[in-house]
Amino acid sequence: MRNVAQQRQHRMRRRVVTALIATATTVTFLPGAASATSTVNLSFSEWWAPQMAGHNSLQNLVNQFEQQNPGIHVTLDTNPYPTVESQTIAQAATGTMADVVGLDGSWVNPLVKEGALLNLSAEMKQTGFNQSTIKSQVQLNGNTYDIPLVNFAYPLFTNTALLAKAGIAHPPTDWTQFTSDAVALSKLSKTTWGWIIPLTLNPPNGAQNDVMSWVWASGGSMLQNGQPHLTDNPTLTAVVNMLKDVYKDGAMFPGPDAVVETDKVENFINGRVGMMIDSMADSSAIATGAPNLKYTVSELPVEDGYTGKQGITVASWGIGVSAKSAHPLQAWKFVQFLLSKNVNSQIATDASGFPGNAQASPSFVGANPHYKAAFDIYQTRVPMNEFVGLPESTQLMTDFVTQFQKFFAGQVSAASMLQTVQAQWKQVF
Repeated sequence: MRNVAQQRQHRMRRRVVTALIATATTVTFLPGAASATSTVNLSFSEWWAPQMAGHNSLQNLVNQFEQQNPGIHVTLDTNPYPTVESQTIAQAATGTMADVVGLDGSWVNPLVKEGALLNLSAEMKQTGFNQSTIKSQVQLNGNTYDIPLVNFAYPLFTNTALLAKAGIAHPPTDWTQFTSDAVALSKLSKTTWGWIIPLTLNPPNGAQNDVMSWVWASGGSMLQNGQPHLTDNPTLTAVVNMLKDVYKDGAMFPGPDAVVETDKVENFINGRVGMMIDSMADSSAIATGAPNLKYTVSELPVEDGYTGKQGITVASWGIGVSAKSAHPLQAWKFVQFLLSKNVNSQIATDASGFPGNAQASPSFVGANPHYKAAFDIYQTRVPMNEFVGLPESTQLMTDFVTQFQKFFAGQVSAASMLQTVQAQWKQVF
């Protein structure tokens, strides 16, 4: 009986072993089974692809990343900017945001409050990422959640022919020269003005691009210890008074509260405005609208006597990682790829912007003198936009422009205007 039982146990063991081998063999050779278990799928939400030169340039970079990392697949989710904004905010609330997200700086604060963005400071530390290779980071409470991949700089544009006609040898370098030049340009004809500023509320971007730009260029700030600092701020007070003087002197394009960003470019192209602050991204529009226009790109004038570090206003294509991503390490690896020197150079080139990688250089710089001039400024200046990362940044700009309109209309003083905005901003903060 003992031998029979032993034989039965032996046969059972053989069946079990045979079954296990068969099962293992079946799993190993099922078509696609190995790749299904080893491939990590990432989604990448952005609005950039249609705005980049070249056919499928962003997709080509994704393909390059996948070739270098065969275990990771990235799917582009491309939509218009407004769609990406509403989609990102909505998905943040439900924890369904894309693994990698293209970011506008104004979204960062609410997304962080929602717990939707991964703390990239931790990822950089864990992977030994060299932070000196990137120009800037968007931080809240000392932690990075957004890294600008491409920056679009806002230097000073001047119409060379109009300046020469007004007897001006070169673009202004300080505020006294600027106000003098603006007045001289406005005297050329009844349809020529020295300066233009958009003070519309739709959108209220004039607050950052056309007012605070002057503050940042002269080393000033609208914040102190992360809080609003609009009152008892000599640089800001001087800026708003200087701009008001240009307006009162009739040297500013009329009806600023109805002027929008595109009006600046249109009037510059048509020779009605001699100077403006604008994004380098509009150089293509100038080249198309006025191919024979001679103009200069230079740094923004600084407060008389200022010799310190200068800032330059930028808008950015930022990038972040979802805090809910199932594959944060792979998502961060993809972000590092986009920030790498050669890849970032390519992205900046195709976007007609400047790279977030401090060591990168877009290829168009050598061929375009305007971009070269702007890039030289960009490389030696601090990229600035203090509205990025603030709570309800659009509302903050709206509050500022609303009161600035009243100031221009002579309804309130500079001190009263800044006190009102300070109080409004504190409520938002």
